[in-house]
Amino acid sequence: MFYEFQGFKPVVKESAFVHQSAVIIGNVIIGEKVYIGPGAVIRGDWGQIIIEDGCNVQENCVVHMFPGVSIRLEEGAHVGHGAIIHGANLGRNVLIGMNAVVMDRSTVGAGSIVGALSFIKADTQIPERSLVVGNPARIIKEVSDSMLDWKTKGTELYQELPGELYSSLKECQPLAEEEADRPKQEKLFQTWNEQQGG
Repeated sequence: MFYEFQGFKPVVKESAFVHQSAVIIGNVIIGEKVYIGPGAVIRGDWGQIIIEDGCNVQENCVVHMFPGVSIRLEEGAHVGHGAIIHGANLGRNVLIGMNAVVMDRSTVGAGSIVGALSFIKADTQIPERSLVVGNPARIIKEVSDSMLDWKTKGTELYQELPGELYSSLKECQPLAEEEADRPKQEKLFQTWNEQQGG
């Protein structure tokens, strides 16, 4: 659902997909091949939110800020299920893990990975390619080339998802029984542990 607020209407590029149960309010700019999942709330009521090309903001995420602040999710930023970005900026190709919280005036540098359930307190500046975990969050090491490649490939799946959703997503009634010839879904991606042989 899209809402105008104080004369500001959201802007969404044609190749982006915003689920109908997401709520987009006011001064929000959504770029090409962006995925916004069900239940996400992006509130550009008190400042501008720019979500650059190829980003994804997954199910039940919240993006907001204090009044007078504008924030940016740079190209390829990946915000996992249930995460909160409040008045913070995300660099290019960042991964924010599920249910992580990134607070006001913080910046997560390009290529960084923030672990699930991490809490980044206000005014934190995370250098590029940092692996960040914990509550409060701390940097534990640098993101390796192989880890960044893994992250990038995962984000590419989300960049392809809008087109797939436009071509095949439709409301339906559930079946009472599984079909005998129900096809198997292709495995498209390995977890980090699987990729490392763990």
